[in-house]
Amino acid sequence: MTRTRLTTALCAALLTAASFQVTAGAGPATATGPEAAAAPEGAPHRPCVASPPPDGGPAAEVLRIAEQAKQELDLKSVILRVTRDGHELVTAGLGESMTGVPAEPAMHFRAGSVGIAFMGTTLLQLVDEGVVGLDDPVSRWLPDLPHGDEITLRMLGSSTTGIADYVTDPDFLAALYAAPFRQWTPQELVDIALARPRWYDPGTNWSYSHANFVLLGEALEKITGIPLDRLLQQRIYRPLGLHETFDGTTPEIPAPVQHAFTSDRGIYEESTFWNPSWTTVPGAVITTDICDLARSAVGIGAGELLSPHSYQELLNPGTVGLGGATKTCPADICLENTEQRHFGFTAIVVNDWVLQNPSFTGFAAIQAYLPCERLAIAVSVTKGPNAPDVNSADTIASRISEALAPDHPLQFG
Repeated sequence: MTRTRLTTALCAALLTAASFQVTAGAGPATATGPEAAAAPEGAPHRPCVASPPPDGGPAAEVLRIAEQAKQELDLKSVILRVTRDGHELVTAGLGESMTGVPAEPAMHFRAGSVGIAFMGTTLLQLVDEGVVGLDDPVSRWLPDLPHGDEITLRMLGSSTTGIADYVTDPDFLAALYAAPFRQWTPQELVDIALARPRWYDPGTNWSYSHANFVLLGEALEKITGIPLDRLLQQRIYRPLGLHETFDGTTPEIPAPVQHAFTSDRGIYEESTFWNPSWTTVPGAVITTDICDLARSAVGIGAGELLSPHSYQELLNPGTVGLGGATKTCPADICLENTEQRHFGFTAIVVNDWVLQNPSFTGFAAIQAYLPCERLAIAVSVTKGPNAPDVNSADTIASRISEALAPDHPLQFG
């Protein structure tokens, strides 16, 4: 796969969105309405199952859209869940996980950058508690990081450090595809990024870099003294009732599994258990199911665990207006952030939707939440041999948004 193709597959839709005007204030936000009651901490765990076949209405339209996209885009499987006001509209599994094995909502899949949004909300909680400030220099916790006194926690979470992305390094890509089961360490990944010239001075531009989030996870561990997997369990999974979301220290995925397939190496092959250690920091390399993905879309997208002020930071930490090519940063890396389409604080905002959309090594998904309509869309797809080299979960979510929220279509330009 070429550098452009892989970069697009991993993080292409990461530069979009409309900012929300949220009233700043102090103190933690209290979730209200059906979302707050959807999965309270300590509630009995309910299995993720398909909803009854709809007779018509919006649920039937969602299934029609998904079925059509599955055929049109040559998808092996589509698993989806849509909720409104915290209530299920439809949950379904279409196609096959493996030959002869139907796709089911209870199946687990890799969720990639959703773990990055969990880290961002965790850091914002620490800001709410007065433990740290967003504009504190990261050298306080990562003293060996070059230019760490110029880089702030805000810059890590908003991806404005100027540190190069190791995923755009040709030697890294060659090594990744030559040995897809290799275990990568955080130090190896950061070293690859730091060995390349800085794209711009910290805070002066915007570019997506996986290295920023590896460093963010390491900083969170230093700030709290708690391993990242335990920290996310305490601050995100338990409060939101995410019973089927796990960090893995190995490439294993808990059963049942939505199996993935890819043509990244020139042949169509199974890639389910390729090692995801390169995707982000240990402790945030997560798997989940579609019910948890929809629930976390609401929890993160509505700012349930944050104060109003920190929720505003989540939606726009200062990225609107940044981006644009320079002598050292090409236009396909330093992308323009506008009010309609921008990267927030470890989340993406697109036309009022708050989302994350992981896509790598045959897995592709999206979690998206529209606060003004309390509408959540969660989709996970796997590819057939002739599937397009894009995140097809984005395509399905976009079409669903056009049907259910025509005034706020998800548009991935």
